[in-house]
Amino acid sequence: MDFVKELLEYVRHASVSTDPAFNNGMKGAREHACDLLRRAGLEVEVVPTPLHPILLGRRKGPAEWPHVVLYGHYDVQPAEPLDLWTTPAFEPVVRDGRIWGRGTADNKGPHLVAIVALARLLARRPDLPLRITFLIEGEEEIGSPSFPAFLQARKAELSEADCVILSDTASPSSDQIAITTALRGIVGLEARLTGPQFDLHSGLHGGAVYNPIQALVEICASLHLPDNTVAIEGFYDGVQLPADWERAELRKLPLDEAQYRKFLGVEALHPAPGVNGIEAVRFAPTLEFNGIGGGYQGKGSKTVIPSKVFAKITCRLVPGMDPDDILRKVSEAIRRRAPKGVTVEIEIKQGNAAYFVCPPGRPNTPKNQNPVLARAFAEAECAIAGAFGKPPIFVREGGSVPIIGDIRRETGLDSVMIGLFTPDSNLHAPDENLEIKMAERAIQAYETLLERVAEGGRR
Repeated sequence: MDFVKELLEYVRHASVSTDPAFNNGMKGAREHACDLLRRAGLEVEVVPTPLHPILLGRRKGPAEWPHVVLYGHYDVQPAEPLDLWTTPAFEPVVRDGRIWGRGTADNKGPHLVAIVALARLLARRPDLPLRITFLIEGEEEIGSPSFPAFLQARKAELSEADCVILSDTASPSSDQIAITTALRGIVGLEARLTGPQFDLHSGLHGGAVYNPIQALVEICASLHLPDNTVAIEGFYDGVQLPADWERAELRKLPLDEAQYRKFLGVEALHPAPGVNGIEAVRFAPTLEFNGIGGGYQGKGSKTVIPSKVFAKITCRLVPGMDPDDILRKVSEAIRRRAPKGVTVEIEIKQGNAAYFVCPPGRPNTPKNQNPVLARAFAEAECAIAGAFGKPPIFVREGGSVPIIGDIRRETGLDSVMIGLFTPDSNLHAPDENLEIKMAERAIQAYETLLERVAEGGRR
């Protein structure tokens, strides 16, 4: 199975899950993925969902064989703005040692790495004592709405596995792979304020009413102290601080604060007390304003006091924080701080807890850790070191991948997350790409990892 050839074909299927206009692309990507799984030696089941089906590829065997779940998603982000692509998003090309096109890095390329590795391994070791469930979904880019019901329906089968291995997280560079140990959770809400029953002329009524824009920005400003601490009572309750080994691992990251500032194009970073800018996005919770609106937004001016305004707010959560508790505290703070003269409506948007998994041999490693999971971590470290020439670093990631927490909650399974895209991959942006040399090394690492996990049995 030729990785480059297969990825070029896979990316040609415009599998944008959020837009029904791309249903043919979704169907084509799904059929191509099924073909890949079959050619790798797996039995394939297409599981219907209310939106886009989930694919299951299985390799069965005796109960004493280890059982690994591999994960990926065949859907991709929209390609807009189309005019910023060097070459068309769904006409992939090889250029400068990379494959360019939408979905190359997120996530068709990374899970194709695992498929190719598995195909090569099973061709060489047809008697390999390893059970596989390869799960590829089609709704990750729209929040995986069908995934919780699927997990509940297949809980018995999936719970029997030992661990999940996936590549849907980042590494700092193509020669320094990261194994992600934690993902921040997220909760979201939209706060809507209403003042007068209709927009007012600011000359006729200005000074008589509480301008909803003024009320909104005052509320928003009150949610942080000047040092960027979240100013909501109890917001930090339960926060679990990182272990010393985690801070030590993060210091291996080939990025310092000066480089980070340059990358972001800002003169200064603004972390809350207790963390630096590099640590803040991995170890600390946040409250962020993602959108704000109200009043006239067109060209020129319009002297109006708006009737309605809004702010879109999300909080990133770290281990120990309860999503429902945070939503309640933030909502109550907004309502309490709203002045007389405006009413508040709050719509809850989303919510999931943070995720943390500890590798073996650390002071905070669970004593009852699944032995296959522990071996998968250890063998991943060795396999990556062998393929890439240096061992991986074990770091938390600032983003959220809700399905990882969903899998643990429903099945009890923990995940080994191997990062196979980098800042140069242009994730969710024009000119998305995947470095071919990195993918080839990753195929070698995956093949070694799966073989060694199989040889260790379930002890």
